[in-house]
Amino acid sequence: MDYETLTSRTGTLLVEFYATWCPHCRHMMPIVEQVKELLGDQVPVYQFDIDKATEAADEAGVQSVPTFIIYRNGREMWRQSGEMEGEVLLRTVEKYLSGE
Repeated sequence: MDYETLTSRTGTLLVEFYATWCPHCRHMMPIVEQVKELLGDQVPVYQFDIDKATEAADEAGVQSVPTFIIYRNGREMWRQSGEMEGEVLLRTVEKYLSGE
């Protein structure tokens, strides 16, 4: 799915931009997988490798990796770059899922 189509979807979704060469991204990989599992079908999680999806990274204005963005009904609601605890990421997604 391309980035433009992705961000025009309804509902809440989480997007991660990462790079395979990035040590912080590699550290976040199992954490993101766990968050994906915990969210199940409630919130789709999309991951873009910035080296393969340069256009998507440019469109999103990504300047560092990993970058996490939460969209709700096509609108960016939250963005953060860098490592974070899985619990923090999960709670943040759930906050936007519940409509806050």
